[in-house]
Parts: sequence; C-alpha cells; structure tokens
Amino acid sequence: MINLDFGFGPLEAEFWRLLFVMTRIGAALVAAPMFGTVSVPPQLRVIGAGAIAVMICAWTDVQAPAALFSLAGMLSVAGEVLVGLTLGFVLQLSFAAPVVAAEVIGGGMGLNMAMAVDPTSGTQSPALGQYFMVVLTLIFLALGAHLQWFALVVDSYRAFPPGHTWLGAERFATVAGFATQMFVTAVTIALPVSLVLLIVQIVTGVLSRSAPSLNLFSLGLPAGVMAGIAALVLSAPVLTDLVVRLSADAITATSEIMRK
Repeated sequence: MINLDFGFGPLEAEFWRLLFVMTRIGAALVAAPMFGTVSVPPQLRVIGAGAIAVMICAWTDVQAPAALFSLAGMLSVAGEVLVGLTLGFVLQLSFAAPVVAAEVIGGGMGLNMAMAVDPTSGTQSPALGQYFMVVLTLIFLALGAHLQWFALVVDSYRAFPPGHTWLGAERFATVAGFATQMFVTAVTIALPVSLVLLIVQIVTGVLSRSAPSLNLFSLGLPAGVMAGIAALVLSAPVLTDLVVRLSADAITATSEIMRK
C-alpha cells in the first residue's frame, strides 16, 4: 500500500492513514496564531493533531494514497499541507489586525520604543500590541470561535477530499479579500485614538510656536501618552465590538473558502 511493509497488516495500514490525516491538521495548527506559537511545544501540537486525526479517521472514510512515497503520493501530501496552511493563515490574518493598529497608535503616543517579545510570533512588537492581542485572544476563546474553527478543519475533508486539494484562484482571492478587510479593521481600531492624538499634537505645536521657551518634547510626550491612554479607555467598547466582529469574520472567511 505505502511501498513499505513492516508486517503488521491492517494495523500498519491504519497507522499510515492516521499519519496522512495528521498532515492537514498539523499544518493548520502550525499556521494558526494561538496553536502555532513558539511558546507551544511541538510535542503538544503533534498530540493535538493526532487526537483530532483519530476522530476524523473514525467519522470519515479518508484513505491514504496507495503509494504514499511515490510522486503522486507526495503531491497528495503537499495538497494536504496547502489546505491546512490556508485554513490557519486566514486565522492568522485576523490576529494581525490589532498588531497593525498598535503600531499606528504607538507611533502617535511615542510608545513604539517600548518593545516586548510577542509570544505568538517570537518577534519584537509594541507593548500596546500585547494588550490588543490579549483582548482578541480572550474574546476569541470566550466566543467559542476556536471550536468553530476546529469544526471547519474537520469539515474541510468533505470540501477538499484527498486528491482534490487545489484551492483555485477564487479561494485565493477570498483570502486576499479577507486580508484587505483586516487592514480596514486595523484602521478602524486605530482611528479614534489617532484622531485624539492628532488634536493633542496640533495643540502642542501651537503652544510651542506661541511660547518658544517651552520644551516641546517635555510637554508633548507626556500629553500624548496621557491623551492616548484616555482615548483607549473611552474607546474600549468600540475595540470590543470590532474584535468580536473580526473573530466572526475570520470564521466566515474560512467557511467561504470551503464553499466556493
């Protein structure tokens, strides 16, 4: 069946089937923001992919290619990886919106110098971005969106059975369209605070021209930080509504990829 035979018969066939199913699930978990972070041990991702694969093997009749280590088998595995990475990448785009908004807000407040290691990517990101990321993660989990995403990953075996995993131009366009929507959401999150910071900077500039003896940096930086914090507190309900909508849109975009 797989061009390898260790003499275990049907048990070995089920093992290769399980390993083949784990390919798509593992790729989705690696690309997903919460499950593919550097803080999550690879062993835990393998255990999670194996647990979901056991259920899929029990619920569906997905079969591994007849010759897994042939050219056709490797192409089938590559298709599984493509589908899994796409499903996880859509979720990754939704989690990128608060980080983009934090870059814009932090630049206006002068807080981009306060950098911290982002546990989701392992790179440096603004401290304000960590706050937005925590809010998005909590709301995403509280809404049960992660369970809906797992359900879509399982349902992807019906929409994209092995051997029919080429997504096509329409589905890639859907992913690109959601990326555009992500940037729009990021601008919407940053807009209220950015407007307040713009007003503060204009007032600071007028005061510096009216009284040149004033130190612009000693006056403008504390005023910008205080105004930004006040604007963040006042716009917290707007941030919550946008994050809820962003989580729902991520699940909707994932389901649209499988419907097209």
